[in-house]
Amino acid sequence: MPALIRENRNFRLLISGAGLSNLSDGIGVLAFPWLATLITTDPRALALVAFATRVPWLLWSLPVGVITDRADRQQLMVRADIARMALATAVVALIVAGPREASGAEVIWMIGALSALAFLMGTAEVFRDNAAQTALPSVVDKTRLEEANGQIWSVEQVMGQFIGPPLAGLLIALAVPAPFVFEALGFALAAWAVWAIAFPARQIAAQRAGFWREMREGWNWLRDHRVILQLALMLGGLNAAHMAGFTLLVLYSQEILGLDAFGYGLLLTAGAAGGVLGGLANPWIAARLGASRSLWIALALMPLPFVGLYMTSSIWVAAPLLFLETFVAVLWNVVTVSYRQRMIPDGLLGRVNSIYRFFGWGMIPLGALAGGWIMALAEPSLGREAALRLVFLVSAGAFTALFIYGAARLRLPKSA
Repeated sequence: MPALIRENRNFRLLISGAGLSNLSDGIGVLAFPWLATLITTDPRALALVAFATRVPWLLWSLPVGVITDRADRQQLMVRADIARMALATAVVALIVAGPREASGAEVIWMIGALSALAFLMGTAEVFRDNAAQTALPSVVDKTRLEEANGQIWSVEQVMGQFIGPPLAGLLIALAVPAPFVFEALGFALAAWAVWAIAFPARQIAAQRAGFWREMREGWNWLRDHRVILQLALMLGGLNAAHMAGFTLLVLYSQEILGLDAFGYGLLLTAGAAGGVLGGLANPWIAARLGASRSLWIALALMPLPFVGLYMTSSIWVAAPLLFLETFVAVLWNVVTVSYRQRMIPDGLLGRVNSIYRFFGWGMIPLGALAGGWIMALAEPSLGREAALRLVFLVSAGAFTALFIYGAARLRLPKSA
C-alpha cells in the first residue's frame, strides 16, 4: 500500500470514495451508450445522450464554483452521490417500464427520457467532482499533491475504466437493468466513504459579497493568471476533440471491430491500463522533464491514437492506441491539476476551478454533438463506415492544431 494512503486516514477515505464513485461512472460509461444503441443506432441520438451527460458542465460550472466555496464541501459530495444513486435507480425503472422493442414515437420518448436522466446525473457529477478536487488540498500537504493526484488518477482509472466497463458488459449480458443496479450501489458506498472523512474546519466568510460579485472575484483571479487561463482554454479544445471521437466509439466497436458489450468493455480496459500506468509513472516523468516539457510531449502524442483508429479495423491495434491516448491524457492532468491546486488560494479554489472547468469541460458536450453530426452529414456521400472513421480523423486534426499552438505558446514556470 502506498505510504500516503497508509499514513493518511482522510486521504484513504477520499480516494476510496473516488474509486467507488468512478466504478459507478465506469459502469455508466458503457451502459448508457449501449442502452441507447439498443433503442436506436442513429448517431445523432447517441450524440444527444452524450451531450445531455456533459452539458451540465457548461451550464452549472460557474454557479457551482460559488456554492463550493460557500458550502460544506463534504456535504456536497455526499448529497451528489446520493442523488446519483437515486437517478441510477430511475434508469432501472425506465428499462423495466419501457417497451421491449421501441419504434417511432417510442424511440423518441425513450431517448428523451434517457437523456433527461443522463442530464440530471451529469448535474450531480458537477457538484461532486468540483467539491472533490477542491477538497483534496485540505487533506493532503501541498508538497505531496502530485503524489496524491497520481494515486487518485490511478484508482479512478482502475475502477472507472479497468473494472467498470467490462463489469457492465457482463451485467448487460445477464440483464439490461443489472449494470444500473450496481451503479446505484457504488454511489451509495461512495457517499458513505466521504461522510466518514474528518475534514479540518474551514473559515467561511460570514459576510458574503453577493453571488455575482463572488463569481467575478474568481474570474478576475483567473484572468490575471494567464497560464492557468491558457490551460483552461486548451483543455476545452482537447476535450472537444476527444469527445467527438469517443461518442462514436461504441458504434466503432460494434460495426468495425465486431465486438459485443463485454468485448467493448475489454477494449475500454486497455485505455484504463494506460491511465493506471500513467497515474503511477507520470508524477515521476513530470518531475524529471519539468512541467512544460511534459505538457508538450502529451500534446505531441495526442493525435496519434485517433489517426490509428481512423486507419485500423483490428482490436489488437485499437487497444494499444486507447492505452496511449489515456496515458498521455493523465500526464496532462497530473501536471495541470497539481499546478492549479498549488497556485489557487483555498478561498477561491472552488470558484476558479469551476470557471476553469467551464472552459475546459464545457466544450465536451459540443464535441459530442459535433461527432454525431459529422458522421450523420457525411454518411450519405461517404457511406456509413467511412463517415464513422472520418470523425477520428477530424479529432486528430484538432489535436494537431493544439500541439502546434502549445509548442509555440505554452510555458509553465519552472517552479510549477
